[in-house]
Amino acid sequence: MTQQTTTVTTVAEGVARISWSTDEPIDVVRHSVVAALADHARVEALVDPDDEGAQRTATWSGLRREGVMRGVTVDGSQVDRIVYARLATDTPLQEPEGFRALLNSFLPRKRAIGQMLLRDQDGRVLLCNLTYKTDWDLPGGVVEVNESPREAVGREIQEELGLDIPAGALVLTDWLPAWSGWDDALCLVFDGGTHDAALTDAIVRETREIRTAEFCTIDQVRERCADFTARRIESALANLAGGSGPAYTESGR
Repeated sequence: MTQQTTTVTTVAEGVARISWSTDEPIDVVRHSVVAALADHARVEALVDPDDEGAQRTATWSGLRREGVMRGVTVDGSQVDRIVYARLATDTPLQEPEGFRALLNSFLPRKRAIGQMLLRDQDGRVLLCNLTYKTDWDLPGGVVEVNESPREAVGREIQEELGLDIPAGALVLTDWLPAWSGWDDALCLVFDGGTHDAALTDAIVRETREIRTAEFCTIDQVRERCADFTARRIESALANLAGGSGPAYTESGR
């Protein structure tokens, strides 16, 4: 029979680390967390990413997931460990806010990208030649935490191009699968309106990110952009034209 043990060790001033055996009941671990917080400001656990049972125990014992610590040395080997922790100042779990915060700590989070579709009077699309990749893309960028995608795209246009153009209607939501080191993401394309071609003369580039920005024909879009970006732009244009283009695509399809 497996011995049931929970161990609490002080690892730094005000910080306790808790571990438990495989068969330890969740209520025993939860009680140990509460007891340790009487003498510590923080109680943490390092959990094997492959041990789903230990992850459940950590969560339902009131420990919030904080992230993954890579390359921890365990028994002479470098391994990854999920960091769970609870602070003495965290809202109690029996209160709705405390329980929501616990759920929020481990539920999936998805990256969002806001982009703007700007055209000139000949129907060309404004593209940016970026410093950190070879293919061209629509202006825009990553949505910050607690920032709306609409606010994000307007901020990015101002920061990177020096243009104050409010985002119009959402014309396309495109899901981007995980690729080349990036997690998956949602790309939201907003209407930026039609402008005189001389708009590019007013651009003030953020030189660390933007080499140049030009209005491009659809043939230039296909030539300069990654295939999934070109597909996204064509789908967005089809929606603007009142055609049958989908409001939602996956990698532009």
